[in-house]
Amino acid sequence: MMDWTDRHCRFLHRLLTRRALVYTEMVTTGALLHGDVARHLQYGEEEHPVALQLGGSEPSDLAHCARLGQQWGYDEINLNCGCPSERVQRGAFGACLMAEPALVSDCVKAMVDVVGVPITVKHRIGINKNENYSFVRDFVGQVSEAGCSVFIVHARNAWLKGLSPKENRDTPPLRYETVHALKQEFPHLTIVINGGLADSSALRQQLAHVDGAMLGRAAYHNPWWLSEWDAAFFGEQPSAVTREQVEESMVVYMERQTRVKAEGWYSIARHMLGLRHGLPGARRWRQVWSDHRLKGEPPRAVMEKARQLGSVV
Repeated sequence: MMDWTDRHCRFLHRLLTRRALVYTEMVTTGALLHGDVARHLQYGEEEHPVALQLGGSEPSDLAHCARLGQQWGYDEINLNCGCPSERVQRGAFGACLMAEPALVSDCVKAMVDVVGVPITVKHRIGINKNENYSFVRDFVGQVSEAGCSVFIVHARNAWLKGLSPKENRDTPPLRYETVHALKQEFPHLTIVINGGLADSSALRQQLAHVDGAMLGRAAYHNPWWLSEWDAAFFGEQPSAVTREQVEESMVVYMERQTRVKAEGWYSIARHMLGLRHGLPGARRWRQVWSDHRLKGEPPRAVMEKARQLGSVV
């Protein structure tokens, strides 16, 4: 999720789950070919397992960027074939690539040929208002032949005209049964479902039909939910971590970033504003951490103020 799942966000999420795979923001091939590679690819070792998501449609460019991703130590390279934004469409990648499965196959093969880490694809179940199952079935079938065995499927169509990216996350109807049908048709592939999943009960229902689930905004806005996952879905012991410990770890991280990167804490703190989601005093606590007037204060002092006001109900 561009501008959301940066390395600071991933650091927070890794404090809450050791087992779930975390993904970068979508990084375009142009940004890596012509921009600051380190700025786009740097991450903390504690983030593993971590996947790099690429946006692009030129096989040779994607191969070069996949090689960079492997050199930087990413555990997976993911190709975005699901983003519906007009800006991404103008770059001829994202969801519009679903109309060109042969090109996507060439892109996947070009990456598979140069790296040893898994190449995966994230996509929709269709584009515009074409709801024929054969469309997504043929897309998955053709791309899998190029060497992709993991498909992360957003269970909505992408309407390429007339809807904003936000509307594309809500307006096209969810059709989970289409994703289930893909797993039945391709039992040898790993099919991961995405879209509209907001609690652990919904996840369990879906995991009865598919191999995994990807969570986006629901996990971002309620990050504490992640603390349940290792026990609920990976067979680990229940986590003993508390919200206060997570907040303390984030403050230590902010202090370190301020010293090493000369980066203010404010852009880091935004990712944990949902940490106390649903608790009494959460709004007051959140208001302190998001108060731009406190940018000049050390993060530990801000934490103490947030806790004090957050405890007043």
